[in-house]
Order: sequence, then C-alpha cells, then structure tokens
Amino acid sequence: MPNDIFSALADPTRRRILELLADNEELSASQIHEQFQVSPQAISQHLKNLLEAKLILVEKRAQQRIYRIDTDAMVEFEDWSRNMRRRWSRRLDTFEAVMKAEMAQGAKTTNDPEES
Repeated sequence: MPNDIFSALADPTRRRILELLADNEELSASQIHEQFQVSPQAISQHLKNLLEAKLILVEKRAQQRIYRIDTDAMVEFEDWSRNMRRRWSRRLDTFEAVMKAEMAQGAKTTNDPEES
C-alpha cells in the first residue's frame, strides 16, 4: 500500500484523479468515481492512497467527502523536482563539455599532418 508520493504517483488512476482535482478544484468521491470504469471501492482505495501520501485533502460535508489537492504538498514536490532537474542539467552540461573537448581533440589529431 503506497504511502509515499512516488508510489502514489506511480499509478495512472491516481495521477488521473489528481488531474481531475487540478481541473475542478474540489470533487466529491462520487464525482470522481463517475470518471472511471472501476468500482467505488477501487476509487476509495486510490483516494486513501493519495491521502496517505498527503497529496490530497478531504473535508466531510454532510454525507459527502469532498477532495481537493494539497497545494502545499504539490509545491514541495515541484520544488524538489526542479532541484533535481537543475542537478541533472549541470551534470549533463559537464558531460557535454567533456564530449566536445574529446571530439575536438580527436579532430585535431586526425587533421594533424605530423601524425601521418
């Protein structure tokens, strides 16, 4: 049973639930269920997983449970993701510079008449 953000996001149904909530701000469990061809129990389990991962919030209104995205969690995840992207970009930029230097050195060696 997923309880971390990556496990929760690994499932396409849970990602789709997050997309629905992002588009609609808040939805009841039944409104979410209407968008899928699975049992209400399956959607309930997906919602539970998203709650445990702290990606969504729930509010009880009368007999309904209303779900919405936990924007703080999404901002935190986005910040982490942006940081990882920057780290990888730096590494790839370094790799690219090394490869260009190696290729330039190889071209110089190939074109050097003293080598013939």
